[in-house]
Amino acid sequence: MTGISKSSVSKLCKDIDERVNAFLKRPLSGSWPYLWLDATYLKVREGGRIVSVAAIIAVAVNTDGKREIVGLHIGPSEAEPFWTSFLRDLVRRGLTGIKLVISDAHEGLKAAITRILSAAWQRCRVHATRNALAYVPEGQHTMVAAAIRQAFIQPDHDNAVQTWRHVADQLRVRWPKLGTFMDNAEADVLAYMAFPAQHRTKLHSTNPLERLNKEVKRRADVVGIFPNEDSIVRLIGAVLLEANDEWQLLSRYMQVEAMAELNPPTVEEETTLQITPRAA
Repeated sequence: MTGISKSSVSKLCKDIDERVNAFLKRPLSGSWPYLWLDATYLKVREGGRIVSVAAIIAVAVNTDGKREIVGLHIGPSEAEPFWTSFLRDLVRRGLTGIKLVISDAHEGLKAAITRILSAAWQRCRVHATRNALAYVPEGQHTMVAAAIRQAFIQPDHDNAVQTWRHVADQLRVRWPKLGTFMDNAEADVLAYMAFPAQHRTKLHSTNPLERLNKEVKRRADVVGIFPNEDSIVRLIGAVLLEANDEWQLLSRYMQVEAMAELNPPTVEEETTLQITPRAA
């Protein structure tokens, strides 16, 4: 563009900021059983030097099966205070009912999830498998990956755990460190298996956010190095706002019928259901 004045640019930025901030700070209502968190790393100028920061995108699904982008936060992704602050802000805005959080293994995140959300954590299965393959020679990657996948095709959590432990015991004979890794990762990698079968294909990894992250990176790569964090929020927030609007036009992201399995009726409710028809 040519011939555009500084005042016009300032007004344009102000208008974008108002829309983006209203979107990112909007109140959230209802119950949101599933929350995905994923980080995109960007370069920004800070104190006369160039540093890398994480742009954390939060996506949640409500009990109506609809998916929404619910948050964006900029900061050091490994720091527990960062995650605590972000999750508290989401809760303050009305994000409640979280049953499972899906993300990569960021240091400090798991403790923040337990403290703030009282939810289970699913470690991204795809990235965990890549981490596991780092313990074996490249020529053995296909075989080891196939062995690990046996746990993921089981019909329920108990069988998945049993298979995971069996595979770990087989592999530790040749690669003890891999066996130890699998022992430590078991609960986090298989957490999604305790949830409704209809939802599991979208719960085991952060892959459902892959297309969104690609669009964010495509726009960010044009900038290269951001002048400050506000400019990151302005650009990335605008991308997220556009994507969220598109999502609202689509059909449900998850089957709503299976949501009932997440909140089984209490003893009192079951008793009421049994008594009411007789009373009628």
